Amino acid sequence: MLYHCPKCDGRAAGMSVLRRIGSKNSIRRLWQLARKGGGAPGADCPACRRAMAELDLPLTNCPRPLRLDVCAGCQFVWFDPREIEQFPSPDADAAQPLPEKAREILAMHQLRRVAEEAEKADRDGNYPDELWQCIPAMLGMPVEQNAPELARLPWLTYGLAAALVAVYALTAGHLRPTIEEYGLVPADMLRHGGVTFITSFFLHGGVMHLIGNVYFLLIFGDNVEDDLGWWRCAVLLAIAALVGDVVHIFGEPRSAIPCVGASGGISGIITYYALRFPHARVGFMFRYWFYFRWVSVPAWVALVLWFFVQLVFVYHQRMGIGNVAGLAHLGGAAVGLAAWLLWQAGGPKEREVVL
Repeated sequence: MLYHCPKCDGRAAGMSVLRRIGSKNSIRRLWQLARKGGGAPGADCPACRRAMAELDLPLTNCPRPLRLDVCAGCQFVWFDPREIEQFPSPDADAAQPLPEKAREILAMHQLRRVAEEAEKADRDGNYPDELWQCIPAMLGMPVEQNAPELARLPWLTYGLAAALVAVYALTAGHLRPTIEEYGLVPADMLRHGGVTFITSFFLHGGVMHLIGNVYFLLIFGDNVEDDLGWWRCAVLLAIAALVGDVVHIFGEPRSAIPCVGASGGISGIITYYALRFPHARVGFMFRYWFYFRWVSVPAWVALVLWFFVQLVFVYHQRMGIGNVAGLAHLGGAAVGLAAWLLWQAGGPKEREVVL
């Protein structure tokens, strides 16, 4: 989607648009610069209204870098007049440079075509980018679209996901007695010296319970770890899991039913992701018999929907008719909100850009 300011003739484009019309190497370099932070405060982001960072993008055929305003959170790039024509095209290194007027006409034509395709994709349901994403969508899970590019491998996320799978594989043959022994029991929360606060995190009640938690951890945790670094991501996970357990205990202090699963900590990851990348897209598949329909919403909208679903789970939990610990999810989500407020929210506003 391309935004145009009639007042100053500037333009704003999302990273997803630039990936289709620009040099992948240049986009990757620009995103890495944005992820590292730094840069002088620039124009306000058209989406979140926080100051973007002014970053210098080196150009192959020009001694002077291209200075652009970038919002890493919203994945928006602001182009002053005539700057978008200077952004390298996919074949910039191989092709001979065109005259400036020709490049301007070509760039505007490409942007109009991409905008038309994006609008058509929204009308047609905005199908996922990869075929494999249809599998989790068929199971009712959200699909991450236009995900922020990773600057490094999320070893913590991958390692934790592998640990969850390994623990389930080791306990699957005697799952019920293991859960009864090492699950978190609110009425006896300090049994085994309180170690069940840890062991319950790695245990899951079934294959689908495990698949759901590992899937959410992988699709959202990689970007959160990339944004925070591994140690702050680990702190977020640990505190979200602990607070989720405590809220669950306070909600049902006399319950003797063991509670297991990593969803309290993962709820903190989900909340942080949606607040940090509010304009990333999350897709859902709605189906009725042989009718299929994709719906794509911003991450912050998906978070609001998720929150109301958790309220339903809490109601069922209080009525004794459900087996999902909605209170633990909300406790973990509160930690995700606190982490975003502590590490990312705020920021000075230098000047406004009216679009």
